Amino acid sequence: MLDPEDSAEHKVGSSFPKPFLVFVAMLIVLGAWLLLAFSAFEQKETDFYSFKVVNIRGKLVSLEKYRGAVSLVVNVASECGYTDSHYKVLQQLQRELGPYHFNVLAFPCNQFGQQEPDSNKEIESFARKTYGVSFPMFSKVAVTGTGANPAFKYLVESTGEEPTWNFWKYLVNPSGKVVKVWDSTVAVEEIKPYVTELIRDIIRKKKDEL
Repeated sequence: MLDPEDSAEHKVGSSFPKPFLVFVAMLIVLGAWLLLAFSAFEQKETDFYSFKVVNIRGKLVSLEKYRGAVSLVVNVASECGYTDSHYKVLQQLQRELGPYHFNVLAFPCNQFGQQEPDSNKEIESFARKTYGVSFPMFSKVAVTGTGANPAFKYLVESTGEEPTWNFWKYLVNPSGKVVKVWDSTVAVEEIKPYVTELIRDIIRKKKDEL
């Protein structure tokens, strides 16, 4: 007589043909591999230039275009007590050093005192007409909190320094790593020596490659 347990095993086995079981096993292995690969990708170190952002005219752009240059990343505002002094000197810095592998990268933000309330178009018009701004400007973003722009999240997480007001300044080297951070109270004039030193390093390396 057929053992009841043998009969149960036969029924289970006959319900799932061997090729199907092999296929399922392969899917499990593949899923595990993909999970590991995704985790490794997520853990891969990023840098500031690996992000994409929206410029002030609504176009998605890659910060990769600034790799190899020095960047001074600033959260700007149009109605702040620091607006006039910062915009004037930031533009002066751009004009003097811009041809030598340097850019001010301005990100309007309305999180502090509601001092950047206007639209992107109005912000750009104000900056261009009032200060002759020629450096790149980006769409208005949040720079702190859960809704912060990913590029700014990187700046904050990599430095432990989160903006608490308008015109925080992050100095990013040609490899996309943050090397210095200054708060609103630090004048741009005080930052210039750090910027010029990074630019000298770029020029020296280019000369060594010749």
